[in-house]
Amino acid sequence: MINNRRLKIGILGTRGIPNRYGGFEQCAEYLAAGLVRKGHEVVVYNAHNHEYRQPGWNGVQLVHCYDPEHKIGTAGQFIYDLNCINDARKRNFDIVLQLGYTSSSVWHWRWPRRAKNIVNMDGLEWKRSKYSRKVQRFLKLAEGWAAKHGDVLIADSQGIQDYLQETYREPSVFIPYGAEIFTEPDSRVPERYNLDPYTYHLLIARMEPENNIETVIRGYLKSGSSMPLVIIGKTENAFGAYLRNTYGSRPGIRFEGGIYDAAIINNLRYYSGLYFHGHSVGGTNPSLLEAMACSALIAAHDNVFNKSILGEDAFYFSDHKDVAELIRRFADKRQHEGFLANNLGKIRRDYSWAGIVNAYEQVMLDACRDA
Repeated sequence: MINNRRLKIGILGTRGIPNRYGGFEQCAEYLAAGLVRKGHEVVVYNAHNHEYRQPGWNGVQLVHCYDPEHKIGTAGQFIYDLNCINDARKRNFDIVLQLGYTSSSVWHWRWPRRAKNIVNMDGLEWKRSKYSRKVQRFLKLAEGWAAKHGDVLIADSQGIQDYLQETYREPSVFIPYGAEIFTEPDSRVPERYNLDPYTYHLLIARMEPENNIETVIRGYLKSGSSMPLVIIGKTENAFGAYLRNTYGSRPGIRFEGGIYDAAIINNLRYYSGLYFHGHSVGGTNPSLLEAMACSALIAAHDNVFNKSILGEDAFYFSDHKDVAELIRRFADKRQHEGFLANNLGKIRRDYSWAGIVNAYEQVMLDACRDA
């Protein structure tokens, strides 16, 4: 703990911990546990139907709030966030950390006023092609509300930080996501999936158009490769069903659904040939850092967010023809040890969870000191 001050911290904006969903849940999990180890009191808000039902986890207090998303769809996220905010108003927090703004900033007038409200501004949500124009317009408004009413804004990439300054004239603090170096490879894991080490390509993503999954699939098919393309991610949504129905029976394409066991996921990353990262919207993507930490040989979509992290230590693609060419040229990931070593060095230097917990703690203490 810095300066021996014990903070009472509430973390909102996720479906809850331990992580069963995505990047913000992963961030909440590491951050909450890390802040508790530093001596702070931390509360994380969980959806009432999260599979982990205990009142605490690794010293973190869990508050379960009603989330009607399973009944009424996306609108339920707004009600869940309001339920969390209303509870937070009763708890005398020093800090309320909101991970994202899409369904919480509309309630900015209900944010606890005695607490410092810190908002992680996520990526450019309103650019996501899965949303209608009406929803995109709303998300742009929500972004503005968060930028205006947050006491401190967190940007998870330099690109997002520049965007917030240029668009809203609001300063922000750059703190990326984190990852842990993977140190326990086990070649028996890919064998469980009838895969031989280093002889399959891998893609892990939510099934959304802006993640360029179809681009990678089309490129793979065009390449004529005999190495399978393994795709991990739930396919229950409309776009996922379209991909599975369109390409699931094509030779070499293997949809494995969602896998949330970290040991399995990390080993599949470690033993993959090319690891495709197609994300094109947002800031520092957690799955990209995790791939780097697992010594994956990365082929990433060519955009400023990915390039700001990977630099020259990856291959890049813009369309399916680029993907096909990368696959045709691929021989053995172990021929690119320089890429792998450099990316591991970035994780140790810039993206360690210990360093990120320290950075968040410092921001929180500074916010309270300035009160």
